[in-house]
Amino acid sequence: MATGVPAQSPGGDPAADRLKVVQDLCDRGEPLDAIMRAAGPGGQDAAFDAEVLSGPLGARMDVAVKRGPARRRELVALLRPYLANVDERVKRDLPVARRLICHLVEHRPDAELIDGETLTKAVAAAAEPSKRIRKGLRWYADLPFQDELPAELYRLRRSDLVPVTHIDDIQWVDGKLRITGFAYLAGLSVRSRRFNRASVVLRGPRWLPPVRMRTRRTFEPEATHGAREPGCNYDWSGFSAELSPWALRWRGAVRGAVHAARRRMRHRPAVADATTWRAEIVFWSRGARATGLLRGSSVGRPERPAGLKLRPGWWVRPVWTSDRALQVVLQPNRAELTGVTVEGDRLELRIFLPGRSVTKGHARLGGHRVAADFTPQQGGTEVVVVQAVSALLHEKDGRRLWVEPKGDPAASVMLGDSGETRAAVGDREITVLGDRRDRVIVSAHRIRPVISSAVWEGSTLVLRGRYPDASGQRVLTLRHRSGLCYGIPMERDGEEFTARITPAALERFGESVPLSSGTWNMSIRHPSGEIVPLRMDHAALPGLDEAPRELAGHAFRMVSTRFDVPVITVEEVLPADEKGVAGTHVLRRVFYPAQRTEPLNDATVYVVNDGRLYADSVRAVYEERVRRGDDREHIWIVKDGAFTPPPGTTAVRAGSREHHAALARSRHIVTNSFLPVWFRAREDQVVLQTWNGTPAKHVGNDQPHMNRDPRPPIWHRQAAEVRGWDVLLSQSPWATTLLRKAFGYQGEILESGLPRNDVLTSPDRERLAAEVRARLGLAEGKRVVLYAPTYRDYDRKNAMVKLDLAKAREELGADHELLVRAHPMQAMPAVPDIAHDVTTYPDMADLLLVADVLVTDYSSVMFDFAATGRPMVFYAYDLAKYSAKRGLYVDLPEIAPGPVLSTSAEVIEALRSIDQVAAAHRDRYDAFRATYAPKDDGKATARVVDHLFS
Repeated sequence: MATGVPAQSPGGDPAADRLKVVQDLCDRGEPLDAIMRAAGPGGQDAAFDAEVLSGPLGARMDVAVKRGPARRRELVALLRPYLANVDERVKRDLPVARRLICHLVEHRPDAELIDGETLTKAVAAAAEPSKRIRKGLRWYADLPFQDELPAELYRLRRSDLVPVTHIDDIQWVDGKLRITGFAYLAGLSVRSRRFNRASVVLRGPRWLPPVRMRTRRTFEPEATHGAREPGCNYDWSGFSAELSPWALRWRGAVRGAVHAARRRMRHRPAVADATTWRAEIVFWSRGARATGLLRGSSVGRPERPAGLKLRPGWWVRPVWTSDRALQVVLQPNRAELTGVTVEGDRLELRIFLPGRSVTKGHARLGGHRVAADFTPQQGGTEVVVVQAVSALLHEKDGRRLWVEPKGDPAASVMLGDSGETRAAVGDREITVLGDRRDRVIVSAHRIRPVISSAVWEGSTLVLRGRYPDASGQRVLTLRHRSGLCYGIPMERDGEEFTARITPAALERFGESVPLSSGTWNMSIRHPSGEIVPLRMDHAALPGLDEAPRELAGHAFRMVSTRFDVPVITVEEVLPADEKGVAGTHVLRRVFYPAQRTEPLNDATVYVVNDGRLYADSVRAVYEERVRRGDDREHIWIVKDGAFTPPPGTTAVRAGSREHHAALARSRHIVTNSFLPVWFRAREDQVVLQTWNGTPAKHVGNDQPHMNRDPRPPIWHRQAAEVRGWDVLLSQSPWATTLLRKAFGYQGEILESGLPRNDVLTSPDRERLAAEVRARLGLAEGKRVVLYAPTYRDYDRKNAMVKLDLAKAREELGADHELLVRAHPMQAMPAVPDIAHDVTTYPDMADLLLVADVLVTDYSSVMFDFAATGRPMVFYAYDLAKYSAKRGLYVDLPEIAPGPVLSTSAEVIEALRSIDQVAAAHRDRYDAFRATYAPKDDGKATARVVDHLFS
């Protein structure tokens, strides 16, 4: 039976090694015949067969089925002999979807499997959340071919009945451990308490009786909101379980007595030992019985459950394993830290071993054995461990402290009642701290700011703490996983600091925006350039207020995750009927189709990058209509509070009920990218696609992956999207031909030029440029160099700025301002303070307006910037590779209106003599502009509005 855990033994198991090899081959995308050779013939090891068929080989089967007849033929030829030797009981106990596919491969004719839709239907159905069908007291999966195949093939077995679990809180209440959360079977609704029982069970060593916690079902609607299955209701899947420590104490005492007797039989002294119980949940719901480990924790307090001291030296601690499973440990403190002293280059750690008289032994710091002095005393033994501070300062990771008395098992040193120590050594510090299980960790690192207080004062989060580093200005950086950053000034008063964060109204280039949804980490940049993370004071954790604060349509929480890592979590506040897959399913499948039958409103919906920006040609069209006095309703889609639309417009939250209604009932829709996948244009609607520029790189159907057989999902997504366009804007006749072919578009193309570029030739461009300079903090009179490369499909996570900014600053001098604008689909760039990171600036047209020189590569920005007549330099360091992997529509060295260079030094040299470079390329520049941007004359927006809205 598949369990999801590799079959292995402590001494090493060939089956586990083989499974790892197969997994590695599948991860690397190696050919199927190589994978099957590694798997070997079936039937040799039942556990291996179960693991490989339900795991890596099963996933590869699904991929092969989707890749067309040739891959299916190879799959059938290689897999059928393997399956013929696999034990029938192994195949019977596979997850139902794998079980069905294996049965089809074994018993259906080749022609049906290879050229027919049999395997494709089975794989497609298995990818969807399977419905459960109850027949009598048994449950079956609702998968294809039920009328043709035995019913037992569809029966849900233990490998299918794996519960979804989540822990919301773990706390001690009146001396009892209380665990709350939810647990359910995917696809099996839990709408009430009827026929719905659950029990949390703690299972320890095999011969100890399990502990059944007192458990009751509770109302937990968040389980439904967070579920992946539409149409299922898990409101009553919540549970609350309580445990009295006495049940653990007597079991631990029995195990301790047995353990001590065994040691005495080997003529060794008895040693107190920890007893561990794993937490499982067993529940019965509508005839289905399932058992599974309690896994998954909410962020914050449940990640760091407190222990309970039963008596001196004995604790009960709920703990999390590395695979996020919950355990409860009855643990003795065999070694406790009693003191720490740092003097000069000497770190002295004093440890007490209660109840043991030992004269020999040693200690361990991480994996290193260190000398220790053992001195017997009344009631136990004192151990002194001395380390050289200079040696510790070279270590990068914190290390656990262990003591190994001679003849006894190693004992982890616990913090106990001893206080934690942070000792500064220059600009670094030695720390002796407890982890979430109170074990002592010794580490050395750059001095870190430690938060001792996090308090909400109205809409402001005030952080206070200690930072004993050298004086000087520091900036607290909030960093999102996407790379987006905000800087918060840190007020310092000696060793104390204060930071005030207004998460609902942070400044971004002169406008106020909330933190976007997700998790925001906290750090500072040391003057040396090192990123130093903030940490929570462990003494402040019990009183930390982690409750959410609702501000500006978002819920903000200050939490400590992974024990002592402070973060701010953000999520949009949604109505209950819009939460989760269930809410989305109703909006898309019920509400939106109903709205499409209603009469159209004379309104226009504006969408830029899914609602992330107020910018681009969409903005230009809107502002021109307002300038002309168009008083019809203007609706801006806003995603995650990314911007505030102008007064007089209607702001609609992306994904909301109002969003679905607006797209269903508005007469005009103006967008620069794909609309939501659920949108289908009505016959009497007009969709204006402004697109995001003339492409230099291959787009649409011209990209290599779009020509695979069978077509990838994005090909079908694009085809459905393009069918809904009524008018597509083009910058030039050259772009018209290209766009029509790349998207397979047969509708109207308006060669108007791009409205977003009108500002570049506007009579007011000098005034507008001065306003943009002020927002960016650029000094007047300095030459502005904008570096704006496109993204690399094959290197999107690379945050390195390829242009040598330090060298550019040195060579160009103080009379140049350097701007870096990374592509939104590339990782946020690591831009030093000598340049301005304008990646998150909303409107690219504003940056082109202030740029005196553009440095780019294969970006469409080259065609837009041509309207300015200002010089361009092309930094194409990977031209050959990019042309081969992505493909270009142009021969850049032949048509570029500036030098095409391959090294950063060449680019910097060109910037030093940019006037001469521009003069040398003047003729090519004029030809480039005439070919690729003939309509960018400042009147493109007027042509579009005249054509569609007059």
